[in-house]
Amino acid sequence: MDKMLDHSWFVKVVALLLAFLLYSSVPATEGKKPNEFYVPGDETAETIKDVPVNAYYDTKNLIVTGIPDTVNLKITGPKSHVQNAKALRNFEVYVDLEGAQIGNRSVKLKVRDLSDKLDAVVSPSTVNISIQERITKEFSVEPEYNTSMVKDGFAASSPKVNPDKVKITGARDIIDSITYVKATVDLKRPIEQTTTRDAKIRVFDRELNKLSVIVEPDSVEVTIPIKSLTKQVPINIVQKGSLPDGLVLESIDADVKEAVITADEDVLAATKAVRAEVDLSKIKESGTVTVPVIISEGIKKVSPELVKVTVKVRSDEEEKQISSIPVSIRGLSPDQKVVFKDPEGGNTSLLVYGPADKIDSIGPSDFRLFVELTGLDEGDHDVDIEVDGPKDVSWRMAKTTATITITKTDA
Repeated sequence: MDKMLDHSWFVKVVALLLAFLLYSSVPATEGKKPNEFYVPGDETAETIKDVPVNAYYDTKNLIVTGIPDTVNLKITGPKSHVQNAKALRNFEVYVDLEGAQIGNRSVKLKVRDLSDKLDAVVSPSTVNISIQERITKEFSVEPEYNTSMVKDGFAASSPKVNPDKVKITGARDIIDSITYVKATVDLKRPIEQTTTRDAKIRVFDRELNKLSVIVEPDSVEVTIPIKSLTKQVPINIVQKGSLPDGLVLESIDADVKEAVITADEDVLAATKAVRAEVDLSKIKESGTVTVPVIISEGIKKVSPELVKVTVKVRSDEEEKQISSIPVSIRGLSPDQKVVFKDPEGGNTSLLVYGPADKIDSIGPSDFRLFVELTGLDEGDHDVDIEVDGPKDVSWRMAKTTATITITKTDA
């Protein structure tokens, strides 16, 4: 052994081996600060989610699609460096397309400003992109809203948009695929008057897929003109049928004079009134009936739907007072005589009523008033006054009984 140590080449080989072993036991220190030391077991890995992706290209003349808004980034290295990068996010994920030509390609997402002590893996690491010419084109805006939010009795005419055109910027193929440019008004409750709202612009292709484009302005003002579809019209009371015999109509009157109808404009213009029918054949006496308001074709609604109609009738008979009708005596014994105490003098009157043509010609001679005294003894008596008269009239007597005194005749 001592002999081997005496040889210089042997010492050199041993020294070289020791140096190699020492080097392999210590991690690389390039870029380390003097106080940074490797600690065994300090390695860790973390995934940072939703890291923004920046793209660098000629934004004035080109549009690039296919670049994700965010990616996930897995970083591996010393724990303190990993935690620091995760907390500060002082690095950038980017794609450099400066000088790129129009067309489709696959590009790699890169990371910079990350500590060189950390390894990074981007997910996804590559993306397929499309670089196209950037163009701007003007389009007309189509307003839309939920028509069921217009209150009953009102109608909306064509909405107005301000401005009615917008400029849309995007890739040529996307701009060429634009079919609909819509401004949708969000109505929270039914409307009954002209309404103006701000509406966001949305752009769609033929299949109603929403397109990612730049719209200027991105919202417009939409005005929905609203007008009433109602009209106030009189209620005409129409008489149907005839009153029963013996009754005459004095008046007929509804508690409500006008109704509000709802219809399209042409129907409103043509409608002058609505009606309520009263069937006189069912009227027996004065009173109130409830009848529906009848509307013509095309009228959608009427208010009120029912009205109360007061009908006043009277008898078509005339009345006539016939006075000084004598009350005759029947059944008195030959040996008796009568004195009328009431009615005094034995004359009374009748109130006669019936058809006018009968009443006009009736007089006292058409009636026979009498008292039946058969079997009565001398003295005072109250007896019924009986009447014989025409059959086609009615009457009411001023007095229905008579007070009489029966006495013996002088011998």
